[in-house]
Amino acid sequence: TVSEGEVVVNGFAAHDRTTDLNKMRESVGMVFQRFNLFPHMTVLENLIMAPMNLRNMPRQQAVDLADALLAKVGLSDKRDAWPSSLSGGQQQRVAIARALAMKPSIMLFDEPTSALDPELVGDVLEVMKNLASEGMTMVIVTHEMGFAREVADRVIFIDQGVIQEEGKPGQIFSAPSNPRTAAFLSKVL
Repeated sequence: TVSEGEVVVNGFAAHDRTTDLNKMRESVGMVFQRFNLFPHMTVLENLIMAPMNLRNMPRQQAVDLADALLAKVGLSDKRDAWPSSLSGGQQQRVAIARALAMKPSIMLFDEPTSALDPELVGDVLEVMKNLASEGMTMVIVTHEMGFAREVADRVIFIDQGVIQEEGKPGQIFSAPSNPRTAAFLSKVL
């Protein structure tokens, strides 16, 4: 909950109880820590459900979009697979494709690599780097500092729910002004 200030997303005041949150959510894609794929649906079914049900997209158009997104995340060969047969990194890439299927203008990522084995992190980060290079606006909660330094336009360091420091990655990572930020970065970089 917002205790101070305001949160505005694409012109919608998210903190305002009169805001139509469903309308706001139409332009925002979310990728969770734990993938949240539907286990009783194939990869393809996971990708086409929301566009068909929420955007009234015709099935063939949704399938074509899903195939394009699976190619984008390097998983074309997994379209008929069940989520349980995929590695964690593959599941996370399917989750990214599923979020992109709704054609969001903003993507939110909540620790997208924290549930992954270290050897699978790179594939997910590569997909996210490609999205950044394509101009996708992303808000990413992450402990992957090297990734944040390389991809972010702006970094916000939060500790105990309070913004400690914010700025350009070059400034935050090379000369943090906040002692807490400096202490954290000295341990993880």
